[in-house]
Amino acid sequence: MSAQRPTTELDARYSSALTPRPGASEVTATEWAEAQRHLGTAEIFWVSTVRPDGRLHVTPCIAAWHDGALYFSTGRQEQKAKNLAHDAHCALTTGRNSLTEGLDLVVEGRARTVDDPAALEEVITAFETKYGPHITSPEGTFHGIGDAIRRGEDVVFAVSPDTAYGFGRDNGVYSHTRWAF
Repeated sequence: MSAQRPTTELDARYSSALTPRPGASEVTATEWAEAQRHLGTAEIFWVSTVRPDGRLHVTPCIAAWHDGALYFSTGRQEQKAKNLAHDAHCALTTGRNSLTEGLDLVVEGRARTVDDPAALEEVITAFETKYGPHITSPEGTFHGIGDAIRRGEDVVFAVSPDTAYGFGRDNGVYSHTRWAF
């Protein structure tokens, strides 16, 4: 999978200097490179899927941004795995829990199952690099995830963005960026 170059658009309807302050910057679209940096460092994501009966399912997960996609894993019998087997459309969301600063991101796409052993090892390495002792230490919350993936107990999904959104807040300046792939 290779990184895609999206078109970037500032949505002026939802971007403004709501409370202009001296020295506040001009409203601009967030560069995709900046969004990727945030995707690479965010620790918690919320994955949204659709149940077969149409109801939504939202749950937190860990994810790694690698080679142009967000990767996450789950047990084969968990609700999100069942939902994605029925409908691969999903969204992963991350951001800051702040009204005045930060960048919230939404990545929409289709989850595809990763089965290739070499690709799975890359994803495991990406998880271990990003989350460190949370995965590599015997006391870590997610210790053993790599072995569960290797044994096939956990399934790995890759979500390459179809569309992504960034909601930025900085010094009274609010921006809404859309990236189309």
